[in-house]
Amino acid sequence: MAAGLPADDRARAIIDLVRAEGYQTIEALAAQFGKTTQTIRRDVNHLCDRGMLRRKHGGVELPPEGENLAYPARQVLNFQAKRRIAELVARDVPDNATLFFGIGTTPEQCALALTDHPGLRVMTNNLNVAMALSRNPSCEITIAGGRVRNLDRDVVAAEAHGFFSRFSVDIGIYGVGAVAEDGTLLDFGPDEIEVRRNLAQHCRQRFLVLDHSKFGRDATMRGGHITEATAVFTDRPVPPAIAGQLKEAGVRLVVWSDDASATVSTTQQHNNGRG
Repeated sequence: MAAGLPADDRARAIIDLVRAEGYQTIEALAAQFGKTTQTIRRDVNHLCDRGMLRRKHGGVELPPEGENLAYPARQVLNFQAKRRIAELVARDVPDNATLFFGIGTTPEQCALALTDHPGLRVMTNNLNVAMALSRNPSCEITIAGGRVRNLDRDVVAAEAHGFFSRFSVDIGIYGVGAVAEDGTLLDFGPDEIEVRRNLAQHCRQRFLVLDHSKFGRDATMRGGHITEATAVFTDRPVPPAIAGQLKEAGVRLVVWSDDASATVSTTQQHNNGRG
């Protein structure tokens, strides 16, 4: 790692390293990033205070499996992967489209990628999405009412369960907590599943957006299947069994590729620049 990494980049790199390799001592992180132990300790204290990491015996580890990470941690985790997914999605959303947006950090990045699309009409229970798209002067935004989860800045409690059924739109963009080996969609609470199901039932196309870390990750509740999507957008090739299920179900799989193209299950090709 370069010693000159900016602090925000170093924080993201620390989280990615702990996620990839597990528990890290302060001394090991200091050596890895070419910083003093005092500097690294300030970094990890900040990350732990925000729920991104957990202190353990002179070092840090990820929060326990089966619990979702705090929203600020998810915002920086696999950040470039989410940006790439958002770029792919933005190319598939036409101007003047009507859209649903679900909760999560990857849908938030998709919203940020759409801030220059004219004439969008958006319905969402994700306040981060609403704030991102409010930068787009031609975007009409309708948000769900109900109790806000303060840290996540979304609305998933009972008042929001029927929100999306009031509308019928072109495309629904949604994420998921995890995907099981058999393609089952997993989340961390019944409200999240109920609102996602409601969203998927009332849009003509369903765009599932998820980075590679969601495959094989643990989450506690089952709800839906990956083949219920119209298209799946991700940053790396998916497990072969999942790819086979998507192909058999006729679901379009769009995968970022660093060789200046996005690979699609229908063998279509897209250039990486906005097209």
